Amino acid sequence: MLTHPLPWAREHRFAATARGGPLMAAATSPGATSPDATAAPRRVSVVSRVVDQVRSMMRAGELVPGQQVRQESLAVALGVSRIPVREALKALETEGVLRHEPHVGYSVARLNADELRQAYLMRRALETEVLLALPRLGAADLRELAEINSGIGDEVGGAGDIPRIAAANHTFHFAMFRHSGLDLVVTEIERIWQMTDAYRSVHLYDSAARRRIVREHKSMIAALRRGDNAAVVELMNTHRDLTIADLGPTLGHAR
Repeated sequence: MLTHPLPWAREHRFAATARGGPLMAAATSPGATSPDATAAPRRVSVVSRVVDQVRSMMRAGELVPGQQVRQESLAVALGVSRIPVREALKALETEGVLRHEPHVGYSVARLNADELRQAYLMRRALETEVLLALPRLGAADLRELAEINSGIGDEVGGAGDIPRIAAANHTFHFAMFRHSGLDLVVTEIERIWQMTDAYRSVHLYDSAARRRIVREHKSMIAALRRGDNAAVVELMNTHRDLTIADLGPTLGHAR
C-alpha cells in the first residue's frame, strides 16, 4: 500500500484550500458562481483518479485477489478524503473488480479457475466480432498502434515497469478495438479486462512473455496493414491463449 500522498492528490488538496477563500468572496459578487456548482465536477475528477490508482495498484501487485481494501488507509495513502474513495470503491464493485461484504468491507475480487476461463471465453467471442468489424486502418492509425507498441518495447528489458507495460498493453488493444464502431461491445470487453487485471499482470513478470507480446503486436499491425482481419483474429487468439498458458499456475490455485 502507498504510504505517501501522490502528487495529484497533494495538488487537489492545495487547490481546494486555495479556492475556498476566493470562491466564498466571489459568491457575494453579482453573477458569481456558487462553490456548490463546481464541487460535483471536482469530486467526479478525484473519484476517477482514485479508480485509476486502484487499478494501477492491482496491476503492480500492491493489491492482490482476496486482499481487503480499507477506505481509511486508502484515503490516507492517496491524500484524499474518504468520500471520493468510498464512491470509487462502489464503482469498482459495480464493475466486478471489488467485492463488498457487510460488516467486513471491500476486497479485491477473487476469481476461481472456472470464472477466469469463462472470462477468457467471453473475451474470445466478443473480441472476434470486434476485430472482424474493423475497417481498413489508415497510415495514421497504424502509426499510432506502432508507437504504442514501441513504448511497450522500451519497457520490456530488465525488470520492466509492470504497471506501465500493463497500461500500455491495454491502450494498444483498445485503440485497435475502438476502430470497430461497436462501442457497446468494446465497453463490455473492457469490463471483462478490468475484472481480470490482477491476474493478467502476473505473466508480465516473465521477461520472455513481455518480449513475446511486442512481437505479437507487430504481427497484428502487419495484418491490419494488409486488411487481413481474419489473420488478426487468429493472432489475437494465439496471443490470448498464450496468456492463459502463462496463468496456468495461477489458475491451478484459483479454486
